[in-house]
Amino acid sequence: MHPNPIFRRRDRAAHLEMARDRGFGVLTLGQGDRPLAAHLPFLLSDDGLWLEAHMARSNPVLRELDEPREALLVVNGPDAYISPDWYGVEDQVPTWNYTAVHLRGPLERCPQEELRPHLRRLSDAFETRLGPKPVWRLDKVGAEALARLERMIVPVRMHVREVDGTWKLSQNKPDAARHGAADGVAGGTPGLETGRIAEMMADLPPDATDPA
Repeated sequence: MHPNPIFRRRDRAAHLEMARDRGFGVLTLGQGDRPLAAHLPFLLSDDGLWLEAHMARSNPVLRELDEPREALLVVNGPDAYISPDWYGVEDQVPTWNYTAVHLRGPLERCPQEELRPHLRRLSDAFETRLGPKPVWRLDKVGAEALARLERMIVPVRMHVREVDGTWKLSQNKPDAARHGAADGVAGGTPGLETGRIAEMMADLPPDATDPA
């Protein structure tokens, strides 16, 4: 997380809302001097106290879960390169704006019989966002194909003990400079979902900024 506290004023509820909305992150686990990582979709509980996911049986992370292990799930939101020319202020340097949430806690392997209910919940959660397209259901997969899939993946759960987040949106710049940067981002810049982060930069409440 960014050390500047102005980028970390959002509360736990805002961090959890963003993580739940994204539903995809990078799970990291220590293994001596060789950290491990897995990219995976997940579901976050309503109270934010646990999340469920699954991974390939051959994933090196899974091999470390003979017992629960402390893990970190990194959930990235929109990001964008910021040119100093956009601020309209002297002596500025390039930077990168971004949003990210970190979820930490013990990760454990779940019983295999929990896999199919998990897969139903996961697909239903994302399919319902695609309306008016009819919701795809797991029942559409033939029994043999589904059994083959289930032999290849394993359910896991993280008990979320720590939630932290960074929302770096030029809050440390004067309002005019921040809005100039937002306009620059909206016009096109390297990054992901740059239009969305431009909106976030432009719509900050007054108590979220500190131009001093």
